[in-house]
Amino acid sequence: MQRDYKIFELIAKENSRQLQGIELIASENFVSPQVMEAAGSILTNKYAEGLPGKRYYGGCEVVDEIETLAIERLKQLFGATWANVQPHSGAQANAAVMLAVIQPGDKILGFNLAHGGHLTHGSPVNFSGKIYRPYFYGVEEETGLINWAQVEEQALKEKPKLIICGASAYSRDWDYKRFREIADEVGALLLADVSHPSGLIARGLLNDPLEYCHIVTTTTHKTLRGPRGGVIMMRDDFENPFGLTTPKGKLRMMSSILDSGVFPGTQGGPLEHVIGAKAIAFEEALSDDYMTYIMQVKKNAAVMANKLIEKGYHIISGGTDNHLMLIDLRSKGVSGKEAEAALGKAEITVNKNMVPFDNQSPFIASGIRVGTAAMTSRGFEETDMIRIVDYIDEVISNTSNEQKIAAIKAEIKTWVCDYPLFK
Repeated sequence: MQRDYKIFELIAKENSRQLQGIELIASENFVSPQVMEAAGSILTNKYAEGLPGKRYYGGCEVVDEIETLAIERLKQLFGATWANVQPHSGAQANAAVMLAVIQPGDKILGFNLAHGGHLTHGSPVNFSGKIYRPYFYGVEEETGLINWAQVEEQALKEKPKLIICGASAYSRDWDYKRFREIADEVGALLLADVSHPSGLIARGLLNDPLEYCHIVTTTTHKTLRGPRGGVIMMRDDFENPFGLTTPKGKLRMMSSILDSGVFPGTQGGPLEHVIGAKAIAFEEALSDDYMTYIMQVKKNAAVMANKLIEKGYHIISGGTDNHLMLIDLRSKGVSGKEAEAALGKAEITVNKNMVPFDNQSPFIASGIRVGTAAMTSRGFEETDMIRIVDYIDEVISNTSNEQKIAAIKAEIKTWVCDYPLFK
C-alpha cells in the first residue's frame, strides 16, 4: 500500500504549528501519548451498535470490556450512578438528551449564545433552535454575571420543558441549586452542559452539577484532556416525567430513555477507538498528577485574568473561576478579528468571540476568548502566564507593526522549546 505522503506531511506541519506556539484556545488541550495511541488503534475497525452486552453485532466481547471500563471510570470520576460514553461530541450528547426527553416544538430555556452560551442551547441556526422553541437568559451588562431575575422571569413566563445551564464563554462558577429551584417551580427538567469546566468540576474545584441537575453532559477533550467526544451522566435515575413509554406502555427509567436517545436516536455505531481513549483519559483524571495539573490550570487562569486587568483589559464578569476568560477589546480599539489575526502571526492562537451586548457581527466580534488548559499541559506556571500577557499586550498594541510581531514570534518559538509535551 502506497503511503499518503501528502497527508502525513500536513500532519507533521500541524504538529510543528501546535508545538512551536502558544495555544490559548479554551476548547483545546494536549492529550497524553497513550490517549493518542488508543484513538489511533485497531479498535477503529470494530462496529458495535448497541450497549455492552446488548450489541447488534458479533465479536464485541473485547470492546464490551473497554466500554464498560470507560463507563465505570467516568462514574467514579464524577460520582455519577449512570453514564453513556458513546456520544461523538458534546453537540451529539445534547442532541441525544433533547431527542430523548422533549418533543419537537417544546420550549427550552438556554444561555444566550451572544452572552457566552453554546449553539446547542437554542441558537436559531442550530438543530436546538430549529426543532424546539428556544428562549434565553443572559448576563447583566454592568457586571457580566448571570441575570437571575431574567432566568426566573423567562422560566415563569414560558414554562419551558427543559432548562439548560452551562456555557462556552462564561468564566464564573454556576449556581446549580438556584437553577434547580427555578426548574422545579415550573416543572422543567434541568440539563447542565459542563463541557468547558468539567475537569475542574470532576476534582472538586467548582460546584457539582450532578448534585442538583437531572442530567449532565460534557465533552471529553477540553479540561478533561481526553480525545474529542462527549458523554452523558446522571447521579440518580428517575422515571421520565413526561410519560414516554415503551411500545408495551410501561413507564421507562430515564437512563433507558437517554440510552435510546444516543442509539438509535442520533447515532449509529459508537467509535470504540475513541471510547478506549476516553477510558484512559478518565483514569488519568483520577490520578494525583492530574489533580496537580487541574489546580495549576485554575491558578494560571486567575493570574492571567488579573494581569490583563492590570493592563487595562476588560474581562467580562471581572475575572475567572475556571480555566477561561472572555476579553472585551472595545476599550483598546481593536476588534476580535483583528486581534486573532495579529496574535496568530506571533504564534499565539486565540479565537475571536462576541461579548455581551456586542455591536459587531460574529464574524468580526469585539472580543477574544482565551484559556489556560493547553499550555498548563506543557508545564506553564504563573510566571509564564504573566509573560504571555505581556506578549498579548504588545501584539494588540502593535497590530500593524509587522516587524514587532515577527520579533515576538521569534522569541516565542525559542521560549516554548523549553516546554516539551509530557516530559
